[in-house]
Amino acid sequence: MPAQGPRFDVHVDSNGYAWWYIDAVSADRRFGLTIIAFIGSVFSPYYKLSGRGRPDNHCAINVALCGPRGGAWAMTERGARHVRRDADHFQVGPSALSWDGDTLVIEIDERSAPLPYRVRGTVRVTPELIGTTAFALDPAARHRWHPVAPRARVEVAMTHPDLGWSGSGYWDSNFGDEPLEAGFDDWHWSRAHLRNDVAVLYEGRRRGGDPFELALKFDRQGRWHDVAPPPRVRLPHTGWRVARATRADSGATPLVTRTWIDAPFYARSGLSTRLFGESVDAVHESLSLARFRSPIVQSMLPYRMPRALW
Repeated sequence: MPAQGPRFDVHVDSNGYAWWYIDAVSADRRFGLTIIAFIGSVFSPYYKLSGRGRPDNHCAINVALCGPRGGAWAMTERGARHVRRDADHFQVGPSALSWDGDTLVIEIDERSAPLPYRVRGTVRVTPELIGTTAFALDPAARHRWHPVAPRARVEVAMTHPDLGWSGSGYWDSNFGDEPLEAGFDDWHWSRAHLRNDVAVLYEGRRRGGDPFELALKFDRQGRWHDVAPPPRVRLPHTGWRVARATRADSGATPLVTRTWIDAPFYARSGLSTRLFGESVDAVHESLSLARFRSPIVQSMLPYRMPRALW
């Protein structure tokens, strides 16, 4: 399916969702960052309890920083009256993403939870290539993935916490017409910048147990082609006992260099691995939607994902 740019003005139907995801690693590999901007926040307990009738009334910008001096986390949900968006702009409360055709500028002004410290700064994402194709993740195309910029330069200038760095990054988006947990039981995803290409590996189980997998390479012009996925390798479970798995060249032993986020149903990690004949650093995530559906996990979510009342 053809796709171009961020498309912040995409229509999201009832029960649906859209998100834009950015990750980055500093040039010295000491710092990591992820930012996810949500419409119809897929993990929101408030969106679920509302009946998912108004996705635009459940928006959030999630920021997660990790580094040698500790990390920062923020994800406050806000209602429709605090949201403004068009094709190139998406504002949620005091934070916003703006695309000028060359660079995505993200102005962050959030507070963490449950400890209320400030998370504030500016992140600039400049694509080195633009992906022009969206991919269906299920036969009915209810869930779609668009790699907007598989390779990008990222500049981070934070005031809270006080830090700045630059490095390499990745930017994609996902869109869906039903809740994420209605379509999938789990998935494992990773991306790695190779010498000339970007490798993206997606695999998991759809709801009901049917497996799926997607293995792609993107070249410097943004052209993509399917590749045979390397052998599957199990990774150590997280502290919350979330199962992790990845793909690596035969005989290689991937190493989890750091777990950026360790949540009851989700983990994002840095890997040192070998793919397609190259030693690479990869960003990896594992998601257990079976775990997410648990009433115990649902009861935990408001403590980390508050909803603004103002």
